[in-house]
Amino acid sequence: MFDNGSHIPFSNREVSWLSFNSRVLDEAFRVKNPVLEKLKFLGITASNLDEFFSVRIAGLSAQIHSGYKKPDDSGLTPHQQVQMLRELTQEFVKRQYVCWNKVIKPELDAKGLCVLNPDELSDNQMSFAKDLFEDFIFPVLTPMAVDPGRPFPFLLNWSLNIAVRLKEKSEPRFAIVQVPSILPRIIELPSADNSGGKSYILLEDILIHFLSLLFELHEIKAHCVFRITRNTDMEIDEESEDLLREIQRSIKKRKHGKPVRLEISRGCEGSLLEFLTAMLHVSKKDIFEAAGPLDLSAFTKWSLLPEYHQLRLPPIVPCIPADFYGVTDYFEALRQKDRFVHHPYESFDCVVEFARQAAADPDVLAIKQTLYRVSGNSPIIAALISAAENGKQVTVLVELKARFDEENNIHWALKLEQAGCHVIYGLAGLKTHCKILLVVRREPEGIRRYIHLATGNYNDSTARQYTDMGMFTAKEAF
Repeated sequence: MFDNGSHIPFSNREVSWLSFNSRVLDEAFRVKNPVLEKLKFLGITASNLDEFFSVRIAGLSAQIHSGYKKPDDSGLTPHQQVQMLRELTQEFVKRQYVCWNKVIKPELDAKGLCVLNPDELSDNQMSFAKDLFEDFIFPVLTPMAVDPGRPFPFLLNWSLNIAVRLKEKSEPRFAIVQVPSILPRIIELPSADNSGGKSYILLEDILIHFLSLLFELHEIKAHCVFRITRNTDMEIDEESEDLLREIQRSIKKRKHGKPVRLEISRGCEGSLLEFLTAMLHVSKKDIFEAAGPLDLSAFTKWSLLPEYHQLRLPPIVPCIPADFYGVTDYFEALRQKDRFVHHPYESFDCVVEFARQAAADPDVLAIKQTLYRVSGNSPIIAALISAAENGKQVTVLVELKARFDEENNIHWALKLEQAGCHVIYGLAGLKTHCKILLVVRREPEGIRRYIHLATGNYNDSTARQYTDMGMFTAKEAF
């Protein structure tokens, strides 16, 4: 905390965010949560941390590189912030792996869901793993040697890789093996007994166990699993005449951002680590050692295994909103009184139905809406397209700068334009995060406006998970 002279103390934004992620991790430690719920929360913290480094830490590092030294409202310069955040994050990562090793993995074992190392496999399981490697994994692998004639390969952001040191008479020789993302990361093994439990192994563990088959003419002296996080904080020229093309250009450029974090498996040999830091141009302060599997976010999807529903909390089943129970004509209902909904406990269907009725109603003249994030097969988008096809004036502000949804939003923006909607690509210097749907309707008394205001995105998928509120009203004041 810092008194900036105005006697108003401020907390640093990035430290506050880390505190939030720590509270998410608390849910993975919470005793009353079933084990797959704990695993889901652990995976979420890892995914959150990926974005934190690729955007927040990357942005601060760029400020340092440019020579910017002005303190923020908490009194910390970019250099001081990065130094503090590295220390806090190191402790946070340690806590993540305490959760995995001491809480979740033992509980998974006890429930009959075992994630095994190669040395824990039965003969039958080892035979299965070898066949899998030879038949499906080996054909897609491309080991890449690194020497004066063969440069270090370009590695994708958040990709999983294995660094290998080979025996040479003169100088050390290194190679990189990319763990293929096209194959499942967590692989089910045949049962070792008749206990009814299930066993799994990580793809990289199979690959490491059979590395010698990849390098038959060399002796492997050391290996290490590693993962890099690149700077994905986009620099956008918002004064560009074509913002859409500018963002498309920035998306392509983002793939080649400078590495800002190097994650390595525990026990990485010194010479291998020196090789990686030199090739990736990262400092030792950017290195994070993992006491378990890298990229814990991979377990988020695995925690949703349908056959283990008893190891998760019962899913929330949204009910019909009390304010819309028995309502068929939304415009008549809103003329009577305001309506309030609370997601995910109350269904998002009422929002979709409002948009659909507006699109089909012959008395509706115009629809105006802001969109930040929508689902892959959005019924809201479908309603807007239907409205335009029905001759209504449809104006949509699509925020192209919605982080990591830029490509998705560009796709929908173009589709809306093709249907005849007027699309606004956000506002220069601002990120439009509000959620508003305005319907202009011709009625006997004159023009009336109906509006939906919400805290959550117009996304029917995430509306089943995130806690948000929405209000419908026809009051002129709004």
